[in-house]
Amino acid sequence: MKTKTMLILGGRSDVGLAIAYHFAKIGYSIQLAARKVNSLAPYQSDIELRHNVSVKVFEFDALNTSNHEKFIDKMPVLADITVCAVGVLGKQTQDEKNIGNTIHVMRSNYEGPASIFAVIANRYQARGYGTLIGISSVAGERGRANNYIYGSAKAAYTTFLSGLRNRLAKKGVNVITVLPGFIDSKMTDGLKLPALLTAKPSDVATAIERAVKRKKNVVYVKPIWQPIMLVIRNIPEFIFKKLKI
Repeated sequence: MKTKTMLILGGRSDVGLAIAYHFAKIGYSIQLAARKVNSLAPYQSDIELRHNVSVKVFEFDALNTSNHEKFIDKMPVLADITVCAVGVLGKQTQDEKNIGNTIHVMRSNYEGPASIFAVIANRYQARGYGTLIGISSVAGERGRANNYIYGSAKAAYTTFLSGLRNRLAKKGVNVITVLPGFIDSKMTDGLKLPALLTAKPSDVATAIERAVKRKKNVVYVKPIWQPIMLVIRNIPEFIFKKLKI
């Protein structure tokens, strides 16, 4: 049986590494891609030793969109599954005062991930199969004062994934949108997160495996977020703008 391969973009993140370990455990060869690729060497060795699978590492900058075609061209194998765990949270109160920060958050959470997925989607369509998994956010479901820069980028990314899924539905390519809610990771270090609404990186990995097996479209890692966001999306605007959420 042919060994399946997973490409993880943003492979140095807590979520990216959790996904790598999880899928290596069930027999996938792993391609880890991130900036500062040398920092991935310890994880490469550890995953290979633990799970006896091939792990390759690659330098990848999501914001260098002009290089995305070349990046995929140089890959030794076009992966069966590609996961994008690229993203930055930013700091709303600082970023809203600095247009450079605003653009960086928007590009990191939308432009970069959408660009590389656009390239891979075309390759998967031509091949006739593949799975694209984008990690978006419930923050993209409605703009809120305390994170609308990040949320707006995730809203755009969620819409992009939805449209891509619709386009590729009859081409043998599955597109999965993952909505984790809060994640206990380096990106949220220092924030007070509600335990009931907070996922671990390993929870994200488990949810992704389940979604791949069931060919899901949209996945809330913590199911409680689905009714919460249903309520939030439907609060009338004249009330919503008075709320401190």
